Amino acid sequence: MFSRTLKPVASVAVQNGAKFSTTSQKNFKVVVAGAAGGIGQPLALLLKQNPLVTRLALYDIAPVTPGVAVDLSHMDTPAQVSGHKGPEELAAAVECADLVVIPAGVPRKPGMTRDDLFNTNASIVRDIADCVAKNAPKAIMAIITNPVNSMVPIASEVLKKAGVYDPAKVLGVTTLDVVRAAAFIGEINGVDPTTVKIPVIGGHSGVTIIPLLSQSCPAVKLSDQSKIEALTKRIQEAGTEVVKAKAGGGSATLSMAYAGARLACAVLRGLKGESDVVECAYVKSDLTEAAYFANPVQLGPNGVEKNLGYGDLNEYEQELLKEAIPELLKNIKTGEDFAKK
Repeated sequence: MFSRTLKPVASVAVQNGAKFSTTSQKNFKVVVAGAAGGIGQPLALLLKQNPLVTRLALYDIAPVTPGVAVDLSHMDTPAQVSGHKGPEELAAAVECADLVVIPAGVPRKPGMTRDDLFNTNASIVRDIADCVAKNAPKAIMAIITNPVNSMVPIASEVLKKAGVYDPAKVLGVTTLDVVRAAAFIGEINGVDPTTVKIPVIGGHSGVTIIPLLSQSCPAVKLSDQSKIEALTKRIQEAGTEVVKAKAGGGSATLSMAYAGARLACAVLRGLKGESDVVECAYVKSDLTEAAYFANPVQLGPNGVEKNLGYGDLNEYEQELLKEAIPELLKNIKTGEDFAKK
């Protein structure tokens, strides 16, 4: 069901049995906004290895940003890397971009909820979205910055104000929830996690994360409902698991970079015209009461080509959805209210 990130290669990439030559494919400019951070640096490293990327623009306010660009530029892969430091260089970074991936913002620390991150991160996403509206209005935005449930509405409202909003081109990155679910199921089933297909719907925090374990392929080898509920809870709280394990040293960065690169790759494959590129993402939606909702979507030359919905839910998953909707509605309103100030 879901796409996987392209493997690092110099001249030919093999992806799900298909070969892509770097000499004949269409190439793209990708921006990483927040490129000097814990997610941004490994994300940039993975994108530098993607043969679909011709230009990789790295933006951050950190002094080290130009050095990160120089460091990556020494890799023997085709993408040309540029570094852009500070707000005065954001426009140059974003100009003519095909995809803007945004991991910018402050990370979670022990005891922090995603709501605690809101004010700082909301301002960052607002300003980046405003710059995209002015300098790359047709670019796809993939938002990693937390809380994603509120950041996507903020970016959307900014683009609406600028008159360039296209709901097919604003995505919240919930791929890490899918990646985690597949990893945990692979461990339980004793199989390669890359063979596990599992949709995760709703949003990207706490109870809004709804892994559809009933739709897992292969089926999860758990028959006891209490164990199914425990696995669901682990997927929902996996971010906190990492925060606690790092003991004050940060949040999920490496796995998030991997997940972000996977979604970015899927977006680029869709832009290139590849068919049947499917990933879960948090997008504008009319499937539920919530104006934004995550579920599998088909990606194409214009971003989200088709919302694939979420299929049939069992009784437990229906209850999870009922619990998630009020939280999603609150998160979305928080974002929209901020953007309308």
